[in-house]
Amino acid sequence: MRSAEFDEPSLDYEPSVPVMALRVDVAAREREIPVHEHRSGQLVIALRGAVSCEVPGALWMVPPQAGVWIPGGTPHSNRGTANALIFYLFVEPGAAPLPDRCCTLRISPMLSEMIQFLAGLPPVYEANGPTDRLAQVLLDQLCTMPREEMFLPMPEDARLRKISTAMMRDPSDRRTQTNWASELGMSDRTLNRLCTSLTGLSFGRWRRQLQMIVALRELSGGATVQQVAYDLGYESPSAFNTMFKKAFGKPPATYINDRFRVGG
Repeated sequence: MRSAEFDEPSLDYEPSVPVMALRVDVAAREREIPVHEHRSGQLVIALRGAVSCEVPGALWMVPPQAGVWIPGGTPHSNRGTANALIFYLFVEPGAAPLPDRCCTLRISPMLSEMIQFLAGLPPVYEANGPTDRLAQVLLDQLCTMPREEMFLPMPEDARLRKISTAMMRDPSDRRTQTNWASELGMSDRTLNRLCTSLTGLSFGRWRRQLQMIVALRELSGGATVQQVAYDLGYESPSAFNTMFKKAFGKPPATYINDRFRVGG
């Protein structure tokens, strides 16, 4: 099966096939790909570990058994947790009626197996041949996958980006809204108003949503519920469980176990 370190092909050439898959194995350390874009649309899925994809205005999470769809021409950067197993699916413009904006798509077990199988085949194949017919069925299935909105508004404002970057890199950062407002040279009210105007969420809600994105990333990467709860500053795992269930509909352990079990 074709594989690579956590990197992406340049795709500067004109592909002669409608869809191409690539397997990516992340090394023992977390890896990040700088901002770039493709002419082709791109689906990013994680069979092990987790990936986050940042596009203009939003940070998207790729949990197990889901994928982030990034339309062609969209600037983006990807970050994979240590030891993640990732698959990229590149789709030529016009090859399928896929969304024209970023979104998270649930990936069925059958579709996941098809993507993995395609990644093990030569990247160039004949029209109407066996691989081409597989690719067409794959695209038909991809177009039917339900959407899941797992993203965090990420405005370009340097002050809010300073906060989100700090929390993404260090989930244990316990600075409060008051601490951040003071550090940024503004009042609590001004910071809250700024956050609401740029993200549609109060500072408290935006921070909690960011925490849930971080929690999902860490849990998918193998961290325990207790470890994530304390890293995010919760007084107890039960308090974290309550907040996670409000966000995702299930306690964290159940959510992660269900995700991985679906994939086999």
